[in-house]
Amino acid sequence: MLELFAALILGLATGIITGITPGLHINLVAVLVLSFSTLFLQYVSPLFLSVYIISMAITHTFLDTLPSIYLGAPDEGQVLNALPGHRLLMRGQGHLAVIYNLLGALGSIILSILLFPVFIAGMRFLSPLVEGVIAYLLIAIVIYMIWREKEKRWKSLVLFLLAGSLGLAVLGNSHLQQPLFPLLSGLFGISLLVVSINEKTAIPKQHLQIHSTLSRKNLTKSVTAASGMGFVAAFLPGFGSSQAAILATNVVGDIGDEGFISLVAGINTANMLISIATAYALHKSRNGAILIVNKLLENITWESLLIFVGVSLLAAGIATLITLRLSKLFAAFIVKVNYRNLVLGIIFFIALLTAYFDSWMGLLILLVSTAIGLLASSWQVAKNHLMGCLMVPVILYFML
Repeated sequence: MLELFAALILGLATGIITGITPGLHINLVAVLVLSFSTLFLQYVSPLFLSVYIISMAITHTFLDTLPSIYLGAPDEGQVLNALPGHRLLMRGQGHLAVIYNLLGALGSIILSILLFPVFIAGMRFLSPLVEGVIAYLLIAIVIYMIWREKEKRWKSLVLFLLAGSLGLAVLGNSHLQQPLFPLLSGLFGISLLVVSINEKTAIPKQHLQIHSTLSRKNLTKSVTAASGMGFVAAFLPGFGSSQAAILATNVVGDIGDEGFISLVAGINTANMLISIATAYALHKSRNGAILIVNKLLENITWESLLIFVGVSLLAAGIATLITLRLSKLFAAFIVKVNYRNLVLGIIFFIALLTAYFDSWMGLLILLVSTAIGLLASSWQVAKNHLMGCLMVPVILYFML
């Protein structure tokens, strides 16, 4: 127990660092753990390393809300929250946006744990039924997304195809170390920051008093939908948290920026947790961190599954408290600096990381993806259509 507690604490510490640092992904850390596992296993057990990775992964899904809301630098799981989070930040409610994230994340992880036996049974039953129709399900979702835009259908289609073409080119390049980083940073992060600079945005004083406009009904809908869509994202190969969020919004209807933020955060966290059930039930991994855990243990047993669930719940509780504390520090800091200089610094930092990982090719991807993101802003088309960068490659993968 002492060894597992030490692994939990180390995972929490690492998850904090990866969560608040744009571009530092948990998969990178997990791969490093696997690379040095021969050395580590001389001193600790495979279960120790697995608990470390899972606590880090769960913690990351809570802390990554901070750079998304305050810095406009989201990672893959938070890309759709960048815009509504930014709107709340501009109203002096950045801390409240973080609270909405935490409500969704913590609520969905509790509900998902309660439904764990149902998820495991459902995966085993549904797996052979849906394997051949995944591409067609995604195509139906895309058609519905674009059709509901009414006056902007053609612009939405153009942006979806532009982002999809870029996604195909980027994800098809096996020489890139971090293909998603410049792709998503440009589409959803830098393009938003550039618009903010152009509009000469000044961040107002952030209010730490909680005056929530999120109704209990909308919170219940967002948490329930997040758990259900988290199951879908963890179960269907190639169907990630962002695609699940797009589908979920069409199911739950209008729940406002507040409910949407809770929904996306909830799906992100539930997906990570339920991926453990996927590895146990189907012996398949849907994300990099759980893949490494599978390789370390070779086989996730019922006993280790129960340990992982307990660790996830404990990590979620502690991460919630830490995120609340750090959010207050971010809120105080963000108004004391020159916003234009801060944004330019963030853009430079993202470009520097991109160049470090993938040299000039990464910078070219960053430039093109930013241009497409700016086009979406200029046309005033919802940026969820830019998720074509991931959906088109996935659809073609399963069709071809």
